[in-house]
Amino acid sequence: MSKGFASSNDTAEKKVSFDQIGSGLYGFTAEGDPNSGVIVGDNAVMVIDAQATPVMAHEVIERVHKVTDKPIKYLLLTHYHAVRVLGASAYAGAEILASDATLGLIAERGQQDMDSEIGRFPRLFRAVESIPGLTWPTITFPQQMSVWLGRREVRIMHIGRAHTAGDVLAFVPDAGVVFSGDLVEYQSACYCGDAHFADWPTTLDHLTELRPKALVPGRGAALAQADKVAEGIAMTRDFVSTLFASARDSVAKGRSLKEAFDAAREVMDPKFASFAIYEHCLPFNVSRAYDEARGIERPVIWTAERDREMWAALQGA
Repeated sequence: MSKGFASSNDTAEKKVSFDQIGSGLYGFTAEGDPNSGVIVGDNAVMVIDAQATPVMAHEVIERVHKVTDKPIKYLLLTHYHAVRVLGASAYAGAEILASDATLGLIAERGQQDMDSEIGRFPRLFRAVESIPGLTWPTITFPQQMSVWLGRREVRIMHIGRAHTAGDVLAFVPDAGVVFSGDLVEYQSACYCGDAHFADWPTTLDHLTELRPKALVPGRGAALAQADKVAEGIAMTRDFVSTLFASARDSVAKGRSLKEAFDAAREVMDPKFASFAIYEHCLPFNVSRAYDEARGIERPVIWTAERDREMWAALQGA
């Protein structure tokens, strides 16, 4: 039985939660849709990840205005994917922060990613016509920078490749809280179409070294206790490691991509099929894992055309 392309059949609106996980620290989450984070300092606010369109970004901004009258001066992009960045124009006057690697990925493949993701996630691009174009950072950095919101430090760190080559997290030292972007997911499938599988577990090790007391993942509920943070990291590690081990086994046995996809299902479905966006992600995930297992170090650029060709080959009848 053929499945609807990516998330084209996912039309149900999700319930938004806005949870406080520390003093002046909030997670904007929506049942497996992309999350945003909010850090309120003495004199300004930082938002982590913009949402997919300016209209959707205003939902985050409205929540911010309910908890503080301080201005949003900074918008951090944890990585380059369209669902995270294309709402940035709603944050008028804010500095847009990203890693140097993310800037390079926007230049290299931002337009293709935009076209690809809009086709995959129609519901997530509500009022798509409000997007003025690609989002370009105004401040970039190679590995780490600190932003001071008055006396509150936000330490932005590229701790390794994982979900993409340019991932960063935001660490708030005074509270021990991390906003991880898609380095960590909670009861949601990791999207791995642009991943670096061999690096991802080590990157999670570096995150664990921060000993976060609370964490807002890229998708899924905000994790307000250290044991939940540990669970989310372990869940992400298991997802990525199980998938890549299956792909390496398939390559070693000379299987085709379709055979590798079917083999991955055998080990992934029992543990992860109930996760949000699992069916959407699996074909993209296996395609990238299979490539990396064959020695293709740099993820191949996804285009709207490639998306559908791959989907038909793996998820067709």
